[in-house]
Amino acid sequence: MELPPGWSALLEDYVAHLDAERGLSPHTVRAYRGDLDELARHCGVGPAEVTLPTLRSWLSAMTDAGAASSTVQRRVACVRGFFGWARREGLVAEDPAARLTAPRRRRHLPRVPSRADVDLSLASVSARLSEGDDPLVHRDLALVEVLYSSGLRVSEACSLRLRDVDRERRALTVLGKGGKERTVPLGVPALRALDAWLRRRPEVAGPRSPETVFLGARGGAMDPRVARRVVHAATAGAGRGAETGPHGLRHAMATHLIDGGADLRSVQEMLGHSSVATTQIYTHVTSERLRQAFRQAHPRA
Repeated sequence: MELPPGWSALLEDYVAHLDAERGLSPHTVRAYRGDLDELARHCGVGPAEVTLPTLRSWLSAMTDAGAASSTVQRRVACVRGFFGWARREGLVAEDPAARLTAPRRRRHLPRVPSRADVDLSLASVSARLSEGDDPLVHRDLALVEVLYSSGLRVSEACSLRLRDVDRERRALTVLGKGGKERTVPLGVPALRALDAWLRRRPEVAGPRSPETVFLGARGGAMDPRVARRVVHAATAGAGRGAETGPHGLRHAMATHLIDGGADLRSVQEMLGHSSVATTQIYTHVTSERLRQAFRQAHPRA
């Protein structure tokens, strides 16, 4: 279905702005473009003719269709960003989204694997090393260790380059969201597993292999979908119903750091959060654990 007149060229310019000037990931840019395409079809008029009531009717239709509050919030942010940009560029006379608001998002506490869960997951991958001589098992162990040790996003782990590993400082240089670079520490077990994989990496690499740390079975850069399957398989092997993905390991790393006394600002920097408010959810996770322990153990709970 074609977009109403005036949208296509404007959206192409906006997508170029998101990519070149804001440095958003291709996945985020595609999601924003899809949201705006949907908005344009709902409105049925050109961008300059969109009004606040039209935008509110779009949100209402979305909510009636059962969209999650997180989805509605993301789309509101997308539309506000688009019309704010169009107004600043002089492409529309008014910004109809300036007063557009979304329902308050209910924040769900993430499911966090315990330390024992993570230990069992790592042990299950290590056990596979004794079953054969497959270099990819070394890769899988290194991947899980690095994700848990440094709290990387799966996309960050897959794009990690060989030169980003600093053995002397036991640190990784990571290119995060928005092209922001940060340095994160690397634990001794993770460095040991990484070194073991890098010794076997030439057996997987080919003449055209990229300089990324983690490779796929055919020598190309490791696909994030493959990395997710590796982590799910590793955590399922724990045998305690603890299966999780890469983001679960990221949650675990942050929660276990705060449990151990790390300050919130340090955890924020390690995770690459732009706002400490995002990191604060892990203090809620820890507080909820304390409340559960109190209710279960205290005679007057």
